[in-house]
Amino acid sequence: MRGDGGATPEHPTGCLCGGCPHGARNARQRAVSAFVRRRDQLAAGEGVPAGLAHSSSASRQWISDELTGAAREMADRSRREGDLVRTRLWRHTLVAVWAAVAALLLGQALTALGPGWTLGRTAGLAAALVGAAALSAAAYFHRARGGALAPLIGEDNRLSTSRAVAAGWLLLVCFDILVLAFVLAGTTGAGAREELLAGLELARGAGILTVLALTCAIAVLVRRTVSVRTRAQRLQKVPADRPRGADLLTDDSGHGTFTDVQYVLVNTVALVFTAVRLARQPDQLPDLPWGLALLVVVSTATYLAGKYTEGGRPVVLSVVRAREIGDLHAPIRTGDDLEIRGSGFVPPGAKEADRLARMVVRIGAVHVHVPMIPEAGGFRSPTDTALTVPVPVEVEPGRVEVQVVTAAGVETNKYPIDVVD
Repeated sequence: MRGDGGATPEHPTGCLCGGCPHGARNARQRAVSAFVRRRDQLAAGEGVPAGLAHSSSASRQWISDELTGAAREMADRSRREGDLVRTRLWRHTLVAVWAAVAALLLGQALTALGPGWTLGRTAGLAAALVGAAALSAAAYFHRARGGALAPLIGEDNRLSTSRAVAAGWLLLVCFDILVLAFVLAGTTGAGAREELLAGLELARGAGILTVLALTCAIAVLVRRTVSVRTRAQRLQKVPADRPRGADLLTDDSGHGTFTDVQYVLVNTVALVFTAVRLARQPDQLPDLPWGLALLVVVSTATYLAGKYTEGGRPVVLSVVRAREIGDLHAPIRTGDDLEIRGSGFVPPGAKEADRLARMVVRIGAVHVHVPMIPEAGGFRSPTDTALTVPVPVEVEPGRVEVQVVTAAGVETNKYPIDVVD
């Protein structure tokens, strides 16, 4: 067995050690494949004990328990892979940082063939080396949290779009100031130094400083907004197994969102424009046009509005007695199945089976775990708009209230029903 993820005659699918990212990934893929096969088999009625065939409720609960156990194993494998990938991520950040320094050196060397090497090129390279050393030190000290990306990872274990954009502007401004400092250190003559210091005047750097202040404020405000709305149960947040680059452009479900995409796109264009201005005039702060700064402001307002409007509290719209084909119409009794209809029962990012198994329905004073009902390719219940649960015998006859508790721990409204003897 090899620890690098390569295949061997004994294990043609790759490493099985589980102690490296390749092995953890292979273990997770095997667990997912086993779960899918088991789910489809149970959906087709295969593998159910003969003693449970006479009771649809008992067989359904047994199937749900079997799937829950398999789902927990699959989730453990996914978390293990996420932990290993995150601990190895700091090395990748180091490679990316020093690759950027090498690309800067190559670009400067190629552009210096005609006009020759200048003090600004030396200052730019020195600033890049200082910045890369600082980022490398940060990556090492935060190697268990993702290296240099640790400040960009939110509490839900996803890359934060607002933090990434603010970090991009902050790095560019710090790099620019370092370049000016090195140019100033290498400049002789009082007149030349005064001219350099004039390049730091507020009138020239007002645009870029405004954008920097705005993006940093938005990063703080978005974190506060998400935290407050989550505690108030107006937003459902489920932690991810590991951060991904796609988090910058997608929501918690992995679907691309307009507000995030436009925010990243507009700020990337503005950053590239500012970097080009810095490369052409390294002896002063980049003069960001107010038209481009206003475009960033509009993009930021759109992004913030999207954060305020996303999500929502789950709601129960109706609760009815589930009726099988050929069954007579009757009131709700203990032992019957309830079909709860509404919206928001499955939080974004909680469509995995282990998250679905955490859903609970409170019927009066009794907590009922929502059974997973499989079908080919997925689950018939629970879904985001409907779920089916039995009424346990512990429920006292009379008027009781039904309430759903999602995988994120958010409670819906209470819906009254009447249970008869």
